[in-house]
Amino acid sequence: MLFDRGIAKGAKAARSAGCLLTLDNPEGWLTGDMVGLSRSRAMKISTVNRCVELRSSSAALLPVYVMNEGTKERLNAHRIGRLLWGRPNEAMTRFDYEKLMGCNKLLKGNAYAWIVRDPASADPTELIPLPPDCVTPWLDTGGHLWYMFSHPASGELTRLYPADVLHYKEYSEDGFEGISVLRRAAQTIRTAQAAQEYEGDVYANGGRPSGALTVDADLNGTMTVKHPDGSSGTIRKKDYIRQEWEAVHSGPGKRFRVAVLDLGLKYQPIAMNNTDAQFVESKEIRVADVCRFFGVPLHLVYAGKQSYNSNEQNSIEFVKYTLQPDVTPREQEDTWKLLLPFEREAGQRIKREMKVFLRGDTAAQTALYRGMREIGAYSVDDIRALEDLPAVPGGESRYASWNYGPLAEWARLSVIRAAGGKKEAAEDG
Repeated sequence: MLFDRGIAKGAKAARSAGCLLTLDNPEGWLTGDMVGLSRSRAMKISTVNRCVELRSSSAALLPVYVMNEGTKERLNAHRIGRLLWGRPNEAMTRFDYEKLMGCNKLLKGNAYAWIVRDPASADPTELIPLPPDCVTPWLDTGGHLWYMFSHPASGELTRLYPADVLHYKEYSEDGFEGISVLRRAAQTIRTAQAAQEYEGDVYANGGRPSGALTVDADLNGTMTVKHPDGSSGTIRKKDYIRQEWEAVHSGPGKRFRVAVLDLGLKYQPIAMNNTDAQFVESKEIRVADVCRFFGVPLHLVYAGKQSYNSNEQNSIEFVKYTLQPDVTPREQEDTWKLLLPFEREAGQRIKREMKVFLRGDTAAQTALYRGMREIGAYSVDDIRALEDLPAVPGGESRYASWNYGPLAEWARLSVIRAAGGKKEAAEDG
């Protein structure tokens, strides 16, 4: 009975989200402060669009690999490698899949993917992204988590095991469901949207505000006018004068035309005050607010006036404090649900390569490679592999500080150097 009530609850939530109408309805999840601000409308704000594009694409371009946590060895021939660095399903590349999951996570608060498994081995064979509006996390009376999925076409409810659903969450207040950035930033984004519409109205009116038409006569009441088709009708006198004025002075090619007024008609423009005239400055403040919600530096949305050095530092902080906290929960979720228990017990982990962000900074990348090679951490082949280059003869050797000799010969070279020092001391004596 309790489970039936849980299904009914899931069905109600799915219907309220609009899952039965569209595959991914952006309006279904809007409540409270979010009414009137859909995902599609928010994405028309250039700052929101850029932040979502940047964060989702940055996470999607990271190479995925399986590593043995104990030996730090990369398992390039792993059984689920086809899903991780190949195609997660027949319709998507890895980048498309990761980008979609990132967008759903930011805009919906939750990103879900159904893990299709081989019935015999339980190995994952496909990862199918699910519309977030159609998935409802549900706790049964025993405190066990389930996922109720409502099919977007038929409305059929399916209970999915947690082990078969990848779930990436944004900020969460209960640990089960995430809250989208849009919901948390609703007021700021709505203000930015209103400012954008206001800016459009200003330019649509030739960069000038509207004015007032005044006349000494009484304009109350209606009058009879003839339409172009020969018919006639009544219209308020005020509306007639307004329509005639707009027909002559509004629209492309008609702005700033000289006005000819008769019968005591006067035009009094409404002056724009300094606050309205400088709304671009307040727009910059709203851009900064949106960037704070998304954790994106201003220069990455092509705003702000930072120097090159500050931009470089901001880029490093973006990787450390925005992308890394976004990537780590994904790695943990993937490791727990895509690897089998015996693999996790053996120390296998699914990781993402963050060093890919150094590829655009040649100086920093060169300094890293040089330093790692000089202390013996990297070999030439290790460096070439990171640059997608093949191995070279002798490239597997590592060198240490004793004149950069091979590590395998370090002890012998140390003895020779020490003996040479004693000989030189004896000759000096």
